[in-house]
Amino acid sequence: MEIGLSIGCNIGDRAANLHAIRSALASAADIEIAAESPIYETDPVDVPDEHADKPFLNAVIIVESGVAPTELAARFRAIEERLGRPRTDVRNTPRPADIDIIYAGDQRIDTPRLTVPHPRWRQRRFVVQPLADIRPDLVLPGDTRTVAEILLTLPDTPKVVRYSGQ
Repeated sequence: MEIGLSIGCNIGDRAANLHAIRSALASAADIEIAAESPIYETDPVDVPDEHADKPFLNAVIIVESGVAPTELAARFRAIEERLGRPRTDVRNTPRPADIDIIYAGDQRIDTPRLTVPHPRWRQRRFVVQPLADIRPDLVLPGDTRTVAEILLTLPDTPKVVRYSGQ
């Protein structure tokens, strides 16, 4: 099954952190990387005010796997924690690793730990832009528009710019 992942980070060596996420995914025997977007530097969205000066690096990675999305979500949390992500009650705090499942084939999942498709993917340019780079014609479950069509409806801010440090 094709699974779209949004990866990001905004503290530490951001480019190295994204590389570490990719390496962790690539080293899994039952996950195959099928496509990768360019990396984007993005303004923080919905972060506490004291962290508004910490831009993210974001990308989308498409993987193929026969592993259930709920099991993958648990694995991704373990990767995040191994890379130093703290778990707090405060949402959207700085982190060296973030892995979100955007979609998992045509599945719709709604559990306390996982919602697929991701409930806010279509409002976030930092997800839609890199996804449109590699899957512009994709229509996710519950939508009628392609990813490229959704991108055209999003405002230019918060800023999402191709990362020049690649």
